[in-house]
Amino acid sequence: MGEAVLGRHVGRKAMVWGAVLGTLPDLDVLIPLGGPVENFVYHRGFSHSLFLLALLSPLIAWLITRIHRDSRELFLRWWLHVFLVLEIAVLLDLLTVYGTQILWPFDTTPLAWPVLFIIDPLFTLPMVVGVSAAWFLKQKRNLGYRLNAAGLIVATVYLGWAFGAREFVNHTVRQQLAAQGVRYEKLISTPAPFTTLLWRFVGIDGDRSFETYYSVFDGDAPLVVSHHPRHLALLAGLDEHPPVAQLRWFTRGFYCASRVGEDIVMTDLRMGSEPNYVFGFSVAKAAEPRPIPIPAVQRDVEFELSDLGWVWRRIWAPVPA
Repeated sequence: MGEAVLGRHVGRKAMVWGAVLGTLPDLDVLIPLGGPVENFVYHRGFSHSLFLLALLSPLIAWLITRIHRDSRELFLRWWLHVFLVLEIAVLLDLLTVYGTQILWPFDTTPLAWPVLFIIDPLFTLPMVVGVSAAWFLKQKRNLGYRLNAAGLIVATVYLGWAFGAREFVNHTVRQQLAAQGVRYEKLISTPAPFTTLLWRFVGIDGDRSFETYYSVFDGDAPLVVSHHPRHLALLAGLDEHPPVAQLRWFTRGFYCASRVGEDIVMTDLRMGSEPNYVFGFSVAKAAEPRPIPIPAVQRDVEFELSDLGWVWRRIWAPVPA
């Protein structure tokens, strides 16, 4: 974005500032918010507010022009650069499943419109190529500028494909779930790791959840649906326990409970896959007649690289390999 808006005028420093500004909203991870659950649920909070970032944009642009005094006459372009980078950064976060408070402080609901996995090479690589060309083709600035613009265009077209793929798979899977008699109260879809060709669906039906996958190449093949207990009874008496209340709110109901040794663990079902999920927290100790609340402790994550091989095979085969 820096190269597109200011590269012809200020050279490489536009790209450097773009990199710095693109990272700025996520520096909230350095702010301790009270504990592992608080750090989890309030990440992408105030620092991702479209309103706050819009207000900060002219101030940051003014500071940049104080640093680069030879470009003070380009203040409006710097302002546009800062505004676009900050706003687009948080809007891209909105397009992942995590949840982003883009409307803070007017609405603190974590919003998500998942059309991209947190890392998607087909979205990122065109921009990497474009930025690299603009950086290294110092003697051919016009060529580098055009390649950078081409990278942005290709990435944007891919983003359009992701939106279309999401609508297609959501419509198809809802029809197939109805045809197969699979009931649900809530349903969410997310792209599988590193692709928009395969999508993961999680449904909630009372004390059960289910998981299924659908590839854009599956056609009318029946869905393979796996049901799993949520063990909500393990959380009885913990409704007012802050970690439990916060996780219930942040996951929008897509959670389960389990017992691991003496720990009662609450797990976010949106990120990961059965039985390995990214975010799980010990919130209580098992006891009679009710569990004993404890300060939350985040559980370690266990993943095997072989799982990614399954994703690749599942893209092309209607039935899991």
